[in-house]
Amino acid sequence: MSKGLKIVTIGGGSSYTPELIEGFIKYHEELPVSEIWLVDIEAGKEKLEIVGNLARRMIEKAGVNIEVHLTLDRKEALKGADYVTTQLRVGQLAARALDEKIPLKHGVIGQETNGPGGLFKAFRTIPVILDIAHEMEELCPEAWLINFTNPAGMVTEAVLRHSNISKIIGLCNVPIGMERGVADLMDVEPSRVRIDFAGLNHMVYGLDVFVDGESVKNQIIHLITDPAKAVTMKNIHAMGWEPEFLRALNLFPCPYHNYYYKTGDVLAQELKDAEKGETRAEVVQRLEAGLFELYKDQDLAVKPPQLEERGGAYYSDAAVRLICSMHTDKRDIQAVNTVNHGAIEGIPYGSAIETSCVITKDGPKPINVGELPVAVRGLIQQIKSFERVAIEAAISGDYDTALLAMTINPLVPSDRVAKLILDEMLEAHKDYLPQFFEKKELQDNLS
Repeated sequence: MSKGLKIVTIGGGSSYTPELIEGFIKYHEELPVSEIWLVDIEAGKEKLEIVGNLARRMIEKAGVNIEVHLTLDRKEALKGADYVTTQLRVGQLAARALDEKIPLKHGVIGQETNGPGGLFKAFRTIPVILDIAHEMEELCPEAWLINFTNPAGMVTEAVLRHSNISKIIGLCNVPIGMERGVADLMDVEPSRVRIDFAGLNHMVYGLDVFVDGESVKNQIIHLITDPAKAVTMKNIHAMGWEPEFLRALNLFPCPYHNYYYKTGDVLAQELKDAEKGETRAEVVQRLEAGLFELYKDQDLAVKPPQLEERGGAYYSDAAVRLICSMHTDKRDIQAVNTVNHGAIEGIPYGSAIETSCVITKDGPKPINVGELPVAVRGLIQQIKSFERVAIEAAISGDYDTALLAMTINPLVPSDRVAKLILDEMLEAHKDYLPQFFEKKELQDNLS
C-alpha cells in the first residue's frame, strides 16, 4: 500500500482554509492525503485553533481518514512534506487597510495586488516566502510549493530567481472564476468551458473562449459589455465595458483590468467607498469577524456558504484540482503561474507568467502562445518590468530601487507622487520591512 501524502499549509489559520479542506475531502479517492499540517504564527494562534477544529469536524463528518495537525513550528511541519501550500498575509488585514488607504490620500488607486498596495504587499511577503523556500530546500527538497499568497506572480518569480526551489507554482482563482462566469453566462456546466489564458497574474487575458470545443469568444465579448453580466469578483466593482473597445481588443479581459482600463472610474469609486468606511479591507475585516464566529460553532461541520463573500471562491477547486492532476499525471489544462520557457514571446525566458498549461506529474507544461497581440503586449511588458524591479527592492531593501519600482507602475502618475506614497507607506509598515530599515541604519552608522 502506497504511503499517504503529507500536505503542509502555511497560513493555516486563514479564513480560506475550510475551502482547502473541502477540496481535499472532495478529491480524496484520487488524492490519498493522510495528514494535513496547518501552520501559523503566534499572532494567529487563536484563529488557527478555531479553523483547525472546524477542519477536523469537516473531515470526521466526511468519513475520510486524514489527520489534522496544528502547529506554530514551521520547520517541524515541513519535514518530509509532499506539497506545501502558502496562503499567508504579513501584517494581516490591518496592513491591507493601509495599502488601500494611503495611496487614496494621494489620488492613486489603493489595492492589495496592484499599484502601490501590491508593491508593499510584495515588500512584506517576498522575504518571508523566500525563508520558507530555503527551509524547504533542507527539509522537503522534493516537495512542490503551491503558492496562493498575493501578489502571486511576483512571489513565484522571486522564488524562481532567488532560491534553489524550481518546483513552485503560483495559483490564482481568477482564471477558474472567469471560466465559471462564462458557464453562468452560457447556462452550461463549468466542465464544458475552456478559456485559453495568457499573460501575468492579475494581468491575464482570455485569448479564446470555448464551450464544448467551439469558440464563443465573440458572444462572450458582446455579453460582458453589460455591467450586470460582467465577469467580476467580490473585491472589484462590476462596471461593464464599452462594446467598441472590447470588439477592437478582441480578447476576454480579467476583472483586474478595470484598474488599468478604467483607472479614473475605479479611483472615484474607491474614494466614495473610503468615505463610507467601506474599503475592501474594512469590508473583509467585518466578513472575517462573522466567519470566525461561525467557525466556532461546534455543530458546524461543513464550509459555510458565507465564505464565498470573502472573495476566495473556487480556491479549493483550483488548489486541490491542481495537486490532484499532478499526483495522477492527469494532463488536463489549467491556468497557473509558472516559469516562461519561451511560451510567451516578449517576456524574459526565466520569468513567471500566468498561462494555460498541461498539468503533469513533472509539473505544468505551458502551451505555446507566441507573441501576444500588440494592443496588450506593451502593458504586460510594463507590468513585468515593474515586477522585476519590485522584487529586487523587496530583497535588497534599497530605497532608490523601491522608488523606481513605484514610479514605473502605470497606476502611479509621477516620481513626485511615488516618493510621497513610498515614504508614508515605508513608515506605516516599518515593523514588517526590516530589510529597508536595517540597511538605512547601517548606512547612517557608516556616514
